[in-house]
Amino acid sequence: MIDPIVDVVWVEEHRGELVLADVRWYADGRPGRAAYDAGHIPGAVYVELEEWLSAPYTPEAGRHPLPEPEMFARGMSEVGIGETDTVVGYDDAGGVIAARLVWLLRATGHSAALLDGGLAAWREPLATAPARRPPARFTPVPWPPERLATIDDAADPANVVLDARQRERYGGEPDPLDPRAGHIPGARSLPCRENLGADGRFLALPELRHRLSDAGVDGSAPVVSYCGSGVTACHNLLAIEQAGLGHGRLYPGSWSQWSRDPARAIAVGDEPGG
Repeated sequence: MIDPIVDVVWVEEHRGELVLADVRWYADGRPGRAAYDAGHIPGAVYVELEEWLSAPYTPEAGRHPLPEPEMFARGMSEVGIGETDTVVGYDDAGGVIAARLVWLLRATGHSAALLDGGLAAWREPLATAPARRPPARFTPVPWPPERLATIDDAADPANVVLDARQRERYGGEPDPLDPRAGHIPGARSLPCRENLGADGRFLALPELRHRLSDAGVDGSAPVVSYCGSGVTACHNLLAIEQAGLGHGRLYPGSWSQWSRDPARAIAVGDEPGG
């Protein structure tokens, strides 16, 4: 399997062996498909987050629950991604959205990576005509339980629990997306966007490993990653893998599930709390 993060030079060298996937999505309601139609990497297919990479919202499961494996497989097939294809996903947000597609594929044994730097890293003209690939064979497989965490796992102090949201949301500033503000007690703040440097690309490996170590990720304890709804948490999981620190687990319900359960305590402030 390829590394979880690849640069544009690698993509250009292997262009004929890849399927590029545009996974733009915006929390403010702007349609990602419109952004794709306005300009995308030539040949890239569009993968809709809320159609193929998540199930519908429920208060019990959160805003972006994992899709049923059959729905995920159907989506891959319809956009032309086959089960033996190597996929490189990108967006225009440093990979924090495309990470969901890449993580789902890698977690189920498929070859996939993020394009480091995303759309801005592409050095050639963009296309506006949609890419059309024939339907592909993609067999559904169950989500591997060893790659997933439950709400109780997120509460277990034996795990290193990482919060991928912006620091202000972790700290407890009011947030219109969820009914309560704060973070899971004991969780450590590791904003996924801070995995990137000023150039929009992933930090160099020594710096990335140092950042993860400061958050308690050193390979000595199981890691659980969450965010608002289980999407951007995948970015931290790919960073952990890129750093050679194993595989963490995704808590799919994330804060959108935890915060809606009045029986669950919350913490506020800049520290993990308890």
